[in-house]
Order: sequence, then structure tokens, then C-alpha cells
Amino acid sequence: MATAQVGKRAERRAEPLAPALLTAPQVFWLLRRMLCLSNRLPSASSKGSQAGCMSCVLRHIKCLIIFSLCLGVIFLSGLFHMKNKNDVISKSHEELLIPSTPCRAKTNVMFLKTHKTASSTVLNIMFRFAERYNLTVALPAGQLVHLGYPKTFLASFVEEFQVIGQNYNIMCNHLRFNPSEVQKVMAANTFYFSILRNPIPLLESSYVYYKDSVPAFRISKDVNEYLASPMKYYHPEDYKQNIYARNIMWFDFGYDNNAEDNKKYIQAVLKEIEQNFHLILIADYFDESMILLKHILCWDLDDVIYFKLNSRSQDTVQTLTLKSKERIKAWCSLDWKLYLHFNQSFWRRIEETIGFEKLEKEVNHLRMRQKELMETCLSDQEAVGKDHIKNKALLPFQSGATDILGYNLKQDLDNRTLRTCQKMVMPELQYTSYLYAVQHPHKKRKQLGLPLLWTSFQEKMQLPTPN
Repeated sequence: MATAQVGKRAERRAEPLAPALLTAPQVFWLLRRMLCLSNRLPSASSKGSQAGCMSCVLRHIKCLIIFSLCLGVIFLSGLFHMKNKNDVISKSHEELLIPSTPCRAKTNVMFLKTHKTASSTVLNIMFRFAERYNLTVALPAGQLVHLGYPKTFLASFVEEFQVIGQNYNIMCNHLRFNPSEVQKVMAANTFYFSILRNPIPLLESSYVYYKDSVPAFRISKDVNEYLASPMKYYHPEDYKQNIYARNIMWFDFGYDNNAEDNKKYIQAVLKEIEQNFHLILIADYFDESMILLKHILCWDLDDVIYFKLNSRSQDTVQTLTLKSKERIKAWCSLDWKLYLHFNQSFWRRIEETIGFEKLEKEVNHLRMRQKELMETCLSDQEAVGKDHIKNKALLPFQSGATDILGYNLKQDLDNRTLRTCQKMVMPELQYTSYLYAVQHPHKKRKQLGLPLLWTSFQEKMQLPTPN
């Protein structure tokens, strides 16, 4: 529809320049008018026949000249019309290729990676973008896999910060947000964004994922029992161990997840987040979020194409009762109000930036492209359970009672396709370790403690051999 409208606009601009073509009846009418019909010419035997014949010859010559001129006009009109039509097609293509508002891709980007919000998929998108444009990523120092989390972020948590200084392009590993320290690492023109998720499914996901490591979760039977009386299991003095059990998004943004639900305090925090971040996405509308991100960052569609990472098997999902869902709104009230506020601003931003009709078309395009890549890359056409992942180098980190899904790639892919597909399915820890080896080849590789087939994996990825 957009293409047709662009074409029509171009044609309307061109119409005044093109003379109309003569129709067949008009041509025949002109010929009849120009031919000197015999019944209208004077007879040779009549008086003044010589003068009449001379007049007839002159009129024939005149008619032939006029006829030739008309044919020339018709011919030129056709050529002009065809040229003008080609111009319309050309303009239409140019208008489609050139964005309505010309922009330049943003390459200095900070993503606050929140927990259980599809943020591992976003991190993969960010890492691939960094590789595509040869950008420098602010990676965790030494053997860290997070940027100091759950400690409040410090610039010293970034590898070689003392050497590189404020020259990093991308930051996206887990950290607890601390704007003054982040600004020491990232350039002044950095674009800041994050992602939120509805706290109701988020808490259930967090409960299952961190079941074995969070004291408040560990001693309760299931998520509904925990929510029936959370203070029975949750002890604020153990907040460092229990951060995943209450208002985890609020904590990730750098605030006290045990703070009192005070209207004035909440409004102040929301205002501060709006000042620190240019965009907040919503995980519950992930495809729509990627399209919005693409527009605002002026990225290509393939820059935001993804395969879902760090997702879990549906048979590990615990069903929340209606009472439990309502209790989450109260127990995680800070997260709930954070989510409600930015869910509204997200849809306003969609309307202002893209419009809902265009959004729908672009989301469909994204899903078609995603399907194409899945058919190209994946042997199973979908994510598979941990026990069915053939290449253990692509096995995601497993936690709690979850079965974190992964992917199997097709065999006999050409090198370029294989490389692209591997990057799209590479789990977070492996990708972090890989980029660390590429950016800091003189440093010791991160020891992940995962059952990885690093030798064959490095050969396929064409990685440098670590010291």
C-alpha cells in the first residue's frame, strides 16, 4: 500500500509535464481532414482546370507536410510519455530506498540488561551489531561474566577501562545501573535503552530459574505457596541473595527493591529513569519493540532479527492462581508501577514514531525474515531441550528447575552462512567469552565451566587460539 501511494504521488507530480497521447479516432479524423478528397476537388475539364490542378497539387503537398508533422508529434509524445513513466518508476524506487527522515545509524549504545525480560536475546542482537560494524564492547573484566552485578556498577568492572577510557561503543552485559560510572565508560552521545516485562510472568519465571539459589524461593514448595505468605520466606537482611524474589527490575535500575511504596518517591524515580534513558522497551511485545528500536537507532531490519535465546521448556512453567497474580502486584508494587508507566509511554512512542498501520506491516516483515533464517539455519526449525542439543558448544547455561532451550544447526552450511547462524544461536556466556578473546587476545580466556567443545568450535568460528 505504501508503495502504491508513493507511486501515485510521483505520477501526480509528473502529469502536467506529459502531453496526452492521441487516440485512434482522433488520428483518423486528422487524416480525413488532411486528405484532399476527390469529390471536393475541381474537375480537369471544368473552367480553370489548370489552376485547379495546381491548387490541388499544392494542397496535397501541404497535407503531406501537416501529416508528417502530426506523425512526428505522435511519435515524440509516445517517447516523452514512456520517458516520464520511467522517471515515475525511478522516483518511486528512490523514495522507497531513502528514508522519509534521513538518519545515521547510532553506534554508541548502552543497553541496561534487566533480568528475565528477554534481555539475553537483546544482548545477542547488540553483540552481532558490534561485530558487524567492528565496534568496541565494554566487556566484564577478568573472569567476570557480569559487570560486577549485583554490586552497583563501577567503571573499573570493564576490561581495560584504564587504557581505553571513554571510547567504548556498546555496553550490554548485566550490571546494576549507576549513571555517573557508566558515563565514564560511554561517550557523551550514547543512546541509553532498557527493557521491562510484566511483573506477573516475570516473578514466576524468576522463581523457577533461581529456585536453587535464592533463599526465599528455596524453602517454599512452589510459587503459589511463596506468594501466599512471602514474608514467611523473604528476609530483607538477606537482600543480596533475595534480590530476584522481589522488585528485581527496580533493583536493576539501581534503586532499593525493598523501598516503601510511596507515591512521591515512585514519581521521582520514574522521572529520573526518563531522564537517564532514551527508550524503554516492553518484552511482552518483543517484535514491536524491535521495530521501534530499529527506527529510533536507524538500524537495518537484519540488525534486529533474532532467534529467541535463554527461553525455557513450557513444562517447567508453574501455573499462577488468580490470587497469586494479584498478590504479585502488591508484593512487587514498585516493579508493577514501573511497568505500567513505561508500558504507556512505549505505545505513545510507537504512535509518534511509526504509527500502528506501518508497525503491523513491519512486524509481519520481521517475522517473515525470521522464518526464512530459521529455515536456512536450523535443522529442527525450532528450539530444542538441553538433552537434544547436539553441539554442546551451543548449550545454554542451565539453572534451577528449568530446561533452557537451545538450537541445532543444519549440517553442510557454507562458511559464511554457518558463521551467521552460529552467532544467532550462540548463548550469552559463550558469546561474551568469544568477544573477550577477540577484543583482548592477550588476556586469559574466561573459564565458563561449561561442557564446551572449544577446539572444534574455535575452528568453525575461526577464533584466535587463546594463550
